[in-house]
Amino acid sequence: MIAETVCSAVSVAGLGIAAVTAYRKRFLAAARLAAYSLVPLGLVMTGAVQWVVDTAFSPTAWAGFGVLGAAWLMFMGTRAVERRSGGTRKERRAAARAERRGAVAPDASAPSLGPATRTAPVAQPKPTARSGAADDFSDIEAILKKHGI
Repeated sequence: MIAETVCSAVSVAGLGIAAVTAYRKRFLAAARLAAYSLVPLGLVMTGAVQWVVDTAFSPTAWAGFGVLGAAWLMFMGTRAVERRSGGTRKERRAAARAERRGAVAPDASAPSLGPATRTAPVAQPKPTARSGAADDFSDIEAILKKHGI
């Protein structure tokens, strides 16, 4: 009863503001305000406000929301476990069957490089141990020499 009264009062106040806005020759804004003002009144007339009030103050409704939340948590938990374990049992069985069958052409996955054309790497002399600030740059010098810089 109180919610319906509040919604009706909001609608009347909004329509009053819309009338003042129309008096100031701002008809588009006045029409928009009137439309917004009629929404609470329409909600009261359809019974939506009574339904919301009954739901908000009903312990049964809150228990129902709790059950829905628990179901959602269980659903998300099972999905997380499923992702971690690598899918459902059905998916794991299908993957195992595919593994047992083997590849159609097992040699096809081996790279075909042809005869060996690479030469043995040239041995680089090891940098000598130096003392002081030159020690800090010995690693950098080795990398630069390795790349031919």
